[in-house]
Amino acid sequence: MHELNPWNPPMLSRREALRALSCGFGLLALRGMAGAAPRVVQDTLGAKAPMHAARAKRVIFLCMSGAPSHVDTFDYKPELKANHGKTLSGYRRGAKLLGSPFAFAQHGQSGLWISELFPHLAKHADELCLLRGMHTNLPAHPQAQTMLQTGSIQFVRPSLGAWTLYGLGTENTNLPGFVTINPPQGRAQLYGSAFLPATYQGLRIGLAGQGRGRLGAAGEPVEDIKNPRQAPELQRKQLDLVQRLNREYAKREKGEDGIEAVIQSYELAFRMQAELPDLMNLSAVDEKTLQAYGIGQEGTDNFGRQCLTAMHLAQAGVRFIQLGTGNWDHHRNLREDLRTACTAVDQPIAALLADLKRQGMLDETLVLWGGEFGRTPYAQGTDGRDHNNRGFTTWMAGGGVQGGLSYGSTDELGIEAVSGRMSIHDWHATILHLLGLDHERLTYNYAGRDFRLTDVHGEVARDILA
Repeated sequence: MHELNPWNPPMLSRREALRALSCGFGLLALRGMAGAAPRVVQDTLGAKAPMHAARAKRVIFLCMSGAPSHVDTFDYKPELKANHGKTLSGYRRGAKLLGSPFAFAQHGQSGLWISELFPHLAKHADELCLLRGMHTNLPAHPQAQTMLQTGSIQFVRPSLGAWTLYGLGTENTNLPGFVTINPPQGRAQLYGSAFLPATYQGLRIGLAGQGRGRLGAAGEPVEDIKNPRQAPELQRKQLDLVQRLNREYAKREKGEDGIEAVIQSYELAFRMQAELPDLMNLSAVDEKTLQAYGIGQEGTDNFGRQCLTAMHLAQAGVRFIQLGTGNWDHHRNLREDLRTACTAVDQPIAALLADLKRQGMLDETLVLWGGEFGRTPYAQGTDGRDHNNRGFTTWMAGGGVQGGLSYGSTDELGIEAVSGRMSIHDWHATILHLLGLDHERLTYNYAGRDFRLTDVHGEVARDILA
């Protein structure tokens, strides 16, 4: 039986360990950090065997904050178009239907209907599994985003990435197993570990402010990744001294096993300083690849950087990679702003899928795309859509899902999921299943209760499995 709960060390977060190394650390500080030591310490990031045969080894989550309009992107609704301008009865008084101003067409051998807003991604239609029956609890951004990432809107819970890393460990212990690029400001809960040990939380990397052009030595998107006071050789000597002192302290103070967990955090942070900057540096990338991802091009540069960096991290063995972009909350100016948002991600995502396929990695990489909910089929003002949690679309690709599949549906106008309904708990259960994890057995005991990502809910959508 796959045992997942034998450890609970109070690990330092990646940022805390990096900051300590960057600023220099007091020798007595480590003693205080180990005060609440557990009885058992293990290598918390080492790779673990899945619970059953895994279809995916890693996840790349393309998170579109703000809620993309499903009826304008991946959920073709000819009836909505035909009834444009008509008053919608029985749903919202005086609301008038807004047919999509964007053309849809069928793509690939599968014939998936995809909007003109995604011309590059449409070329990969036969790799996409469109989940058109999604629904979630509330139509408010903060709560729905928290639900999407953690499976709860009421309490602080570990994020999807943290649970994944907890269950499987990482393939490269020189790098963080969970990286989040350009997450929403002030929302650390969306990539946090909550009551799981801090080693499972995501390392935040910020690329949003890098501007156009290549990210070379001048860009430092990871906080405290360099020590301004010491060269690596001297820093290594200092760290060795501190580690020897702490091991001596641990020998004298029996039961203070938490000190070993702190030592692990510092060692990983030190190794990260040597390996992570090279993965983030795009200055050596050939011009053809940069152009494919839209790097250096207006509109696509920022997300192109994220996608290419995600590719490098995936190749290096990072288990869970999350990319973030906002500007999907289109209450007005839908025609212009939605086109801008889609253009920013379309070419980079298509390049990422093509790269993964070319490198033979797509079959073992689960790519996720989606936001926290969808938009209404009726107009808000004259050119906008309101929030809609009752039905929306996300998609998956690679990692053991059927490509070229449309699973589930909303009603003929796109208001509510009516078939193949998939809650966020079902979505989480399916992701974990593809990674070889049983969502009912992936638990962590906290405050006298075994917690899990899906709480007491969740059904695996087996019809979408390849």
